[in-house]
Amino acid sequence: MKILAIGRNYGDHIKELDNERPEEPVIFTKPDTAILKNNEPFYYPSYSNDIHHEVELIIRICKEGKFVKEEHASKYYDKIGLGIDFTARDLQSKAKEKGLPWDIAKGFNGSAPISGWLEKNEFENLQNINFSLKVNGALKQEGNSSLMLFPIDYVVSYLSKFFTLKTGDIIFTGTPKGVGPVLIGDKLEGFIENQKLLDFEVK
Repeated sequence: MKILAIGRNYGDHIKELDNERPEEPVIFTKPDTAILKNNEPFYYPSYSNDIHHEVELIIRICKEGKFVKEEHASKYYDKIGLGIDFTARDLQSKAKEKGLPWDIAKGFNGSAPISGWLEKNEFENLQNINFSLKVNGALKQEGNSSLMLFPIDYVVSYLSKFFTLKTGDIIFTGTPKGVGPVLIGDKLEGFIENQKLLDFEVK
C-alpha cells in the first residue's frame, strides 16, 4: 500500500503560501508508517516546532491500473474519506531553501491521519463535496472539490502514468486555504458535508 499526494491543488492555498501555480499536479508520497487510523492521537515530534494541519479529501484505489484514461478513472476508486496531511513546515522550508527534497517534512511517522471510508456512490456529484476542519471548535479550513485545479479523475489518470495503482492505495487530493500550526492539547475535528469523520487530539 502506498500514499500518493497532490500539492498545490487549490488556488487560494497556493496564494496563502506564495507558491507558483503548477501546470501539472505536484506529486509527493508518504510511507505507510505515516498513517494514523481510528482517531488515534497525533504525537507532536521533537524534531519540529512548526507542524501544520492540511485537511484533504482522500480516495481509495479499488483495482490495479496503469496508464488509466481519465474517462475510465472513476472505475479505479470506490471510497472517499478525509485525511490530514501534517507538514513540518520548518523542515520543509529549510529543505526548499537548499533545493533539497522535503520527504521528511511530509512523510514522518503519524503525518497522515485518515478517517473511515464512505462509499463513492453515496455522493451525487464528486465535483461538489464540501469538507472542513475545526481546531478546538473553531473552523480553520473549508473547501469544496469543485475548486480543485486538477479534478479527482484527472489526478487518478495522471498518477497512473508514473505509478501502477494497486488496490488499497490512498490518494490525498490537496488542501484548501487556512492551513496553520497545531499545538499539543489541540483537538481536531474533520467533516465531509455535516458528517464528522475525524476527531482526535494532539499530544
